[in-house]
Amino acid sequence: MTIETQPFYQVVSKEVEVFETAAGQKLPLLLKGPTGSGKSRFLEYMAFQMKRRLITILCNDETSSVDLVGRYIVKGADTTWIDGPLTIGVKEGAIVYLDEIAEARPDTIVAIHSLTDHRRSLFIERRNEEIKAHPDFLIVASFNPGYQKGFKELKPSTRQRFICMDFLYPEPDVEEKILIGETGIEEKIAQRLVKFANIVRNKPELGLSETVSTRLLVSCAMLVKSGLPIRLSGRSAIILPLTDDPDSVAALQDLFNLYF
Repeated sequence: MTIETQPFYQVVSKEVEVFETAAGQKLPLLLKGPTGSGKSRFLEYMAFQMKRRLITILCNDETSSVDLVGRYIVKGADTTWIDGPLTIGVKEGAIVYLDEIAEARPDTIVAIHSLTDHRRSLFIERRNEEIKAHPDFLIVASFNPGYQKGFKELKPSTRQRFICMDFLYPEPDVEEKILIGETGIEEKIAQRLVKFANIVRNKPELGLSETVSTRLLVSCAMLVKSGLPIRLSGRSAIILPLTDDPDSVAALQDLFNLYF
């Protein structure tokens, strides 16, 4: 997709400089960080700034190299080759984003290796064809290193092909600016939401597989801004998406109620 309107993104540190420098050297990038920490939004922001088409591929354990590269399809009596999103990006010079790359099948990851080193080429085995990447082509992947640790990790042979950028949850004052900028919520509500989030993030005893992300806070703020009561907004947008365990739900709701 071509992003027509500049997405809201609050710059946190030197991430823009790192991205621009790596892209200028045609180096692949790996955005590392927990769910909802702003990786995808940052990339949308950079694609807009660089005036580049962004092609997003949502990786999962069903994603195969064929899904990325392309396939033959039958139309009547004819057999036609259809380029996959990766091939399109390589030819056009787009930014191709592999969202949650660790979720993809091993053969999918191997297919991109030749695009992440000096070759910058894509080999299409079914056509016995090698395509040299357009000069503007850039491959970016995201990875949540804390998700199902030990089960879905990236191999060193893959990780070391990328320039890595880490995305942690922002400092409180920055996260408050994000909520206000994204939703127009009142400052005092933004402050309380961020305080609640940081308390939960520092309570491992809650046993949550994922913690309160900036994305969840934005969703809650949007509900509040639309007129939904704050406690119901917090339950719907933050607490219930985090857990199904009744005791954990109750504990989180009690904690949320302390702030609202």
